[in-house]
This record gives sequence, structure tokens and C-alpha cells, in this order.
Amino acid sequence: MNSATHNLTQPACDPRVWLLDPAVTFLNHGSFGACPQRVLEFQSDLRVRLERQPVQFLVRELEPLLDHARAALAQLVGADVDDLVFVPNTTSGVNTILRSLTFAPGDELLVTNHEYAACRNALNFVAERSGARVVVVNIPFPLRSADEIILPILAAVTPRTRLALLDHVSSPTGLVMPVEKIVNELTSRGVDTLVDGAHAPGMVRLNVKQIGAAYYTGNCHKWICAPKGAAFLCVQPSRQKLTRPLVISNGASSSRNDRSKFQIEFAWTGTGEPSAYLCVPEVLKVMESLLPGGWPEIMARNRALALAARKILCASLKISEPCPEEFIGSLAAVPLPDAPSGALPAQPFNEYPLQDLLRVQHGIEVPVMPWPAPPKRLLRISAQLYNSLPQYERLAAVLAKNDLTKL
Repeated sequence: MNSATHNLTQPACDPRVWLLDPAVTFLNHGSFGACPQRVLEFQSDLRVRLERQPVQFLVRELEPLLDHARAALAQLVGADVDDLVFVPNTTSGVNTILRSLTFAPGDELLVTNHEYAACRNALNFVAERSGARVVVVNIPFPLRSADEIILPILAAVTPRTRLALLDHVSSPTGLVMPVEKIVNELTSRGVDTLVDGAHAPGMVRLNVKQIGAAYYTGNCHKWICAPKGAAFLCVQPSRQKLTRPLVISNGASSSRNDRSKFQIEFAWTGTGEPSAYLCVPEVLKVMESLLPGGWPEIMARNRALALAARKILCASLKISEPCPEEFIGSLAAVPLPDAPSGALPAQPFNEYPLQDLLRVQHGIEVPVMPWPAPPKRLLRISAQLYNSLPQYERLAAVLAKNDLTKL
């Protein structure tokens, strides 16, 4: 499908599906997602059910409910259900793998300069603790071809390379990476891969098994639109015995033999609030019902909107599109003029004056982020069913009216 197939001038569904503030032009679904109201009501009912009889719910009912949720999610993401477990977010999934593995002095851990800061910090932590070395592969943006991603990564592999942490969809630049090709090449060289798929589920057609990574983790709260606190981790069977949850709990000493130790340990990591996980089957159904073509049409419509919006912004900024369309899903980043001196944000969540101006004076919520390093910066838009082209046209008009070199 392309933009001609969709009416992009209107939201694709009733905006009242969501609880988003109608006074805000919300162009930042990519940061934390948004959850349909019907799903939040379903979650509220689950919480009431838990509190009416906590022992019944947590001890007797939870495990089969989790099994049902894992099965529904596994079908969407193309994974074997026995290889998939829930984690609170992708950052937890990345930390789970990095903290489960053992590295030695001199081992090399590959990562690109596009990796999300939280996951890069986790990689730095385990490297510093073990004496391993983090090797950063610089991928350009703007970008012209897949070779500019694949070849630098492969060139960085040495006999000491133990693991590569790869984005499926880059957080700052929104690039949909050719992960299957990269994973296959690295596997042939004896290098395990951990794919940070934070943005991929619900944005792009996903087949975790076909990608073939040793480890794959992705969020449900972003493009799937589940409640906050739902994500998954997939681990190949040969790696499951060494993969332990961040919290070691009762499953570590369990004598059960009706399922794998991997599933037993991850299903219970202490008393918590599991409703976000259990909402996954419901949100899959709700989202699928919003367009006649279900998930394939949702992904196609959001991509068409992101591509059309990117054209509008690039025309307003008088710049070329920074990468070919093949690298775009439902996110798109465009370079901005360098930030002026004194306009650099502190990490992790402080904002540029330009982002403040857009939000406070114009009611537009959209991220402006430093990349690859200050004063260089990007503006990143998201496209979801509640968005429409006039919203991006308004953003482009505001950008055109301001001297961005001073904001």
C-alpha cells in the first residue's frame, strides 16, 4: 500500500479511542506510545479481579493467563511461544541478557552509534565490570544505502567479538535496520546478536524466528499500544539455560518439570502487577478492529503517513530527505540546524528550547534530540492512527516561521 491508498488528511479512526489530550498535537507516539481507552478499562477490571482475591489470582490463575498472553503475542511477532517471556520494557530485556552473559578481559562487544542511550549504558556497565571492550560502529545519518549500515558492522568484527547489540528500529534516527541480513552475516562469523527491537512490534512486519538472533527483545507499549510495562524477550533454546531474570526468585529452586526452567523463572520474579502483560491479547484485538485490514493495514497506513509527513518537513526546512524510503517505518527523523550555544539539553529528559516552544506556544508535542552529538540535532516525528497530515503541516509552518539557529 502507498499514500494514495489512504486518506491521510483525517485520523484513521475516531480520536476518542484514545485518552490523549485533544488540545495537544501529539506527534511523539514513539517515546511511550498511547493505549486505547477500551484496553485501559480491561486492565482496570483485571486489577479489581486481582484485588478481590489476590491468592486466587496470583497463585492459581496467573500462569495460564500469562500463557494465553504469550501465545497471542508470539503469533504477532513470529516467535515460538516457548522461547518468549514477558519483561517490563526493552531496557530490562537488554539488561537481562547482558547480565546473564559472562565476558572476559579483551572480549569485544559491538554496538552502533544509533543505539538507545539506556541500552548503551547497560553495555558499558557490563564491559567495565568484566574488562571487555565496547566497539562503537559509526553508521552515518543521513544515509544512502544498506551497505552503509552492513559493511561497517562487519568490518568491525574480530576474533575477539563476542556479542553485537543491534537496533531493529533506531530510536534517534528512526531507521529500520536490515537486521536479518546483519544477523545472518554475524552468525556466520560466530558472533551472537542481541536485537533491541523496542520500536519494531506493531510498526513493521516482524518474524523473530526468521531474523535468527540469539536474543530479541521488544516493547508492547509502543506501536502495539499496550499499557505501559509490557515487553517481551525471545531467547533461542540453546541459550535459555544461561538466561536468568534480573530478579532471582522462587523459580530458581523449583522442581517442576512440566515446562522449561526458563519459563518457570521468568513467570514469577516476585509479587508484582501483571495486568499490562495480560492486556496484550485484548490490545491486539482492539487495534486490529480499528481498520478493515487489521495489523497489515495499520502498519501500511502509519508508514504512508510518516513518509508523507517527512516530505512536508523536508520541504519546509529546504533539505533533502535524509534516507531512502526503504528505511522508514512509522518514525522519521529530519536534521535541524545546529543548536546555538547555551541551548543544549542536559540528559536524560531535559528539552531543547525549540521543543519547549513547540509544546508551550503551539501545543505540539514532538521530540528534538541531539544526534550524533551536540550541537547536531534531529527532529523526530511519529505516525499513529490518531494522526493526520494537517498536524505535520502545522508543525512545518511553525518551523518555517522561526529562526531555528537561535532556538
